[in-house]
Amino acid sequence: MVSKLDNALFFQKQALTLRANRQQVLAGNIANADTPHYQAKDFDFTAALHSAVGGRGAGKLALASTSPGHLQGSAGSGPVRLMYRQAGQPSADGNTVEMDVERAQFAENAVYYDAGLTFLTLQIKTQLAALQP
Repeated sequence: MVSKLDNALFFQKQALTLRANRQQVLAGNIANADTPHYQAKDFDFTAALHSAVGGRGAGKLALASTSPGHLQGSAGSGPVRLMYRQAGQPSADGNTVEMDVERAQFAENAVYYDAGLTFLTLQIKTQLAALQP
């Protein structure tokens, strides 16, 4: 019984996990808007969701290591591949963060996250109503 409920909610769980991860990536871009030579990062949500739902990942972000001395961590390899975002207008200090783009992406992702939560809540309420005598 529990596995059937878990299977029914699996897609929304993966989507919400990826939305939360994307929100962290976008927040990191915004936080580093004034950092010289920082390159804005993002990932293809649709491809990551297909990968996570297809069973090829657990919806986690892979840890990036910039030195051979870094530890691998326990996050494992997820379906998300971070990519650098191309700047429409390059800045003098080499930073590729465009605040208007980042704010728009952040707000859009937040709306999709809230919609996913609402959908998941309604799906759970429907499941509970079906279980009531």
